[in-house]
Order: sequence, then C-alpha cells, then structure tokens
Amino acid sequence: MGSNRRLNSDEISDIKRSLPEWQLVDGREAITRDFLFADFLEAWRFMEKIANKAEQMCHHPEWSNIYNRVCITLATHDCGGLSGLDIEMAVFIDQIERS
Repeated sequence: MGSNRRLNSDEISDIKRSLPEWQLVDGREAITRDFLFADFLEAWRFMEKIANKAEQMCHHPEWSNIYNRVCITLATHDCGGLSGLDIEMAVFIDQIERS
C-alpha cells in the first residue's frame, strides 16, 4: 500500500510518465482527471468501486459528478501535497476505468 509521505519533485515529475491521463493541478500539489460515461448509472457504478477502495485505504478523493461526468482530484491532506496513496489510488482508478 502507498505511503502518505509527501512525494519529492522528481517523483512528482514522474507522474506525467507513469500516469499520462492525469494532470497536475495549477497552483496546488494535486492531480486531476475527468471521466465521461454513457450515462449516470455507469458513472455511479464507477464511483461506487472507487468509494469502496477509498474506504479500504482510508484515503478519499475529492470528486464531483454531473450526470455522466466524474471529475476526480487526488491529494493527501495529511502531508499537504501528493503522496504514494494518491499514486496508488490513481492507478486503481485507471485500472477500473479500463475494465
């Protein structure tokens, strides 16, 4: 499981290579990604899978949902920036989005 240790600048730079669909947030140490689904129910099922993982990890995303669109931002508030927990969660999200 990922650590809540704050990532260093090299590790943050590496995010673009390891998580190419995620973007760094301007003015804040966080990553974000938007998802588009066929309908509300598909988006909700996607969010439900993430919610279950978030509870297991005790690491919860910032997100919003409007009909078939889900916007997710990841950051670790305990360390004031990005941590291994955010990377682990982003990898999980990418995997379920592809399945």
